[in-house]
Amino acid sequence: MLYPFLYAGGSGLDTLLEDVRRSTREKVEDIVRLREAVLEQYAEDLAACAARMAGAFRSGGRLFTFGNGGSSTDAQDVASLFLNPGGSARPLPALALTTDVAVVTALSNDVGFEVVFARQLAAFGRPGDIALALSTSGNSDNLIAALREAARRGMTVVGLAGYTGGQMAETPGLHHLFTVPSSSVHRVQEAQTTIYHALWELTQLELAGEAF
Repeated sequence: MLYPFLYAGGSGLDTLLEDVRRSTREKVEDIVRLREAVLEQYAEDLAACAARMAGAFRSGGRLFTFGNGGSSTDAQDVASLFLNPGGSARPLPALALTTDVAVVTALSNDVGFEVVFARQLAAFGRPGDIALALSTSGNSDNLIAALREAARRGMTVVGLAGYTGGQMAETPGLHHLFTVPSSSVHRVQEAQTTIYHALWELTQLELAGEAF
């Protein structure tokens, strides 16, 4: 019997539910501690990065975001946050390079998946724009290629990674790298959400009261 607690008068189910509650509490405590630690560690760099991004937007720059898998969804969330923040916050030009399926699949099929972001930056990126890459490992070849392309084009280059940063930490041209020190993909992505929301809020504060 795979699930004996379903046939044991409820006692097994009660134990299971208590285990689930305990596990949930522990996960919440873990991510809160990790988020607090990351924000404390990178407080000055987050402020510096936001100031650089605000300067780019002020000069007509645009934000390009990209990532793979779950990080592609986060990249879309970042672009949406900057472009359509709602309320009284200032909308800022932003584009996720993961959203055009025709472009991504064409480049993957015709050239190679390692160029799906670099080729788009080569087409759209210009000096003064911003490139923001999201990865849990920091080792994705297509992200590294895109970051190098962004650096060659004189863009502000920002990376979010997990573990110890992987290849991203060794990529020349990065202006800012925020690494979440965790081996859990879930914890890394949760903490990265906090990082890019902090960047957005600090960028908005830098631009508050200014006109383009």
